[in-house]
Amino acid sequence: MSVPGSVERPEADTPPAVTGTGRRAGPQRLHPLTFVVGAVRELAALLAAGATTLLVGGVSTAFYFTLIGLAIGLVFHVAKWRMFTYTVHEDRIELRRALIGRSVKTVPRDRVRGVDVSATLPHRLLRLAIVRIDAGSDGGEGELNAVSRQEAERLRRLLLARPAAPRPARAEPARADAPRRVLARVRPAWYLYAPFSGAYLLTPFALAGSLLGTLYNLGDDLGLITRERVAELGHEVVGLPTVVVVAVALGFLAAVPVMSVIVFALFNWDFTVVARDGSIVAERGLVTRRSVSLERRRIRGVELADNPFERIARVTRLGALITGLGDAAHRGRLLPAAPRRHAAALAARVLGPVPAPLVPHPRAARSRRVVRAVAPPLAFAALAAAAGQPWVAYGGLALAALAVPLGLDRYRQLGHATDGVRLSVRSGSLRRRQVVVEHRAVIGWRMRRTLFQRRLGLATLTVAVGAGEGGYAAVDMAERDAVAFAAEITPDWVVPFLAPPEP
Repeated sequence: MSVPGSVERPEADTPPAVTGTGRRAGPQRLHPLTFVVGAVRELAALLAAGATTLLVGGVSTAFYFTLIGLAIGLVFHVAKWRMFTYTVHEDRIELRRALIGRSVKTVPRDRVRGVDVSATLPHRLLRLAIVRIDAGSDGGEGELNAVSRQEAERLRRLLLARPAAPRPARAEPARADAPRRVLARVRPAWYLYAPFSGAYLLTPFALAGSLLGTLYNLGDDLGLITRERVAELGHEVVGLPTVVVVAVALGFLAAVPVMSVIVFALFNWDFTVVARDGSIVAERGLVTRRSVSLERRRIRGVELADNPFERIARVTRLGALITGLGDAAHRGRLLPAAPRRHAAALAARVLGPVPAPLVPHPRAARSRRVVRAVAPPLAFAALAAAAGQPWVAYGGLALAALAVPLGLDRYRQLGHATDGVRLSVRSGSLRRRQVVVEHRAVIGWRMRRTLFQRRLGLATLTVAVGAGEGGYAAVDMAERDAVAFAAEITPDWVVPFLAPPEP
């Protein structure tokens, strides 16, 4: 059985497996402690259930079933470890599993786009790591859970290496301790930028909701939560003094940014970007340490993204645009939140200088941005007024007034530039994105002109790129500027269509 993107080969034609030094190697198993990690995870869950059973009803039949379930889980993990092997050949890696039905997953090595090495807390305590092999835009082509740290590093280096010309018989093997050059490292002071990001700011609310839901379900199962107790608690909360309610609310609001900083630190602890073995490696995480390796030769551009609060603090996020990378939004992250000058410096080290200054778009684009921002709330207000809801209509008018500065800011953020090697386009306000792409990564152009754009002499030029989202738009450019921009970057494609026909 195979999976999409994989190929099956006859066993008779299987070439010899290789190691990182070119020596032959046969099928290998995961680390023997692999089943311990799975067993510990299930043990914690079963012990929690067993402890609850003991507290409620003492030793009962359910407790013995818990022990039986633990034993079955341990046997399952041992059998799973015993029946799984992986083999690295000269042209592919094979993952074989024969627990119930036999399956062989084959990933060609020339399709490997990235190798993700991560380690949860139990893995780190046992000096193990999880290796995920990304071999296409869908990602998740193969996973080895788990191998030793040394084996994970060997696999990362081996799978990202490109086949080269055969070496002489006396050639020295490749060095395992390849030098690494630190390109950037997140400083602890940058953790304070977390409250400016909506994702980290809202995470404490999600965690609090999840915790309350878990406690409620547990209390309901134990019979601790009844309708009478909930009603009594509601009456007590309503009867609290106003000062206490205000103090609790202020305390919660003060705790939100603090919790966002803690969450940011957990996910991005010691965030380090290094160059090693022709790859860009991003390492991060406190509890779960993750190392993502990206082939440098597949990096086609970078993206700088921010929101209004981050712009006020001169903070931005940096990501890489990789050809054929799955889950690029997370796996291509190069900096979570950093001062803009540091992000621009890292972008220059990875790709090259960011083209500057950006060319502003014509004034006609300003009126179009404002109209597009104001039109939805005005339409909402008109519908509310027609339905006899004046207060709702007033709310729509207030939103329309607030949309005017939003539209003006959207216009101010528009821009494009090129330096002869790379191009850059920028747009957006609530989420501003500036994309920098190499000229050699451009695979096509798309010019779109709506009815209103044609009346204003505007056009939206989308550059097609074989990386990232596949296309990035320069919104509301002047028509002449759009044509000249495309012709300057790819003259061989565009100029022949602009030249007048020969007599």
